[in-house]
Amino acid sequence: MSKAERQTMVEDLARRLEISPNIYVTDFTGLNVEKMTELRRKLREAGARYLVVKNTLARRALADRNISALDGHLQGPVGLVLAGEDPLPAAQAIGDFSKNVGTLAIKAGVVDGEAVEPAYIERLGSLPSREVLLAQFAGSLNGILYQVVGALEALREQRQAAS
Repeated sequence: MSKAERQTMVEDLARRLEISPNIYVTDFTGLNVEKMTELRRKLREAGARYLVVKNTLARRALADRNISALDGHLQGPVGLVLAGEDPLPAAQAIGDFSKNVGTLAIKAGVVDGEAVEPAYIERLGSLPSREVLLAQFAGSLNGILYQVVGALEALREQRQAAS
């Protein structure tokens, strides 16, 4: 690969990193082509991209974007998950993939400009989706309303019994 080609790849990766404030560094050791294709499909459905790049080129692109927190994790077979604006769907896709298809080791990440540990990303992946959280919240409110109605009904019955 010529120097010009490497520079073009670094610039392209830096452009992609600019669009994605949330980045996860993964180790894809042990994944065959079929599993990698499945991982890429799941991440694409979540609005994320999975890139396998040379570590030196990744370091340069990250340096261009002033992201130094991931430098120590760019060793060995590394894949970058560019999670886009919302870090949750990509983390959930990684979690689902690890449970169902194959293990994908998370090395580190950057979420909204802050360096995070793998446990943080795994925890993000275990959170329910926004729709599920809203349904749980609505169910909680519904339960409270039933309790208020029950208390008012009991109060009315007490007054009727006292009369």
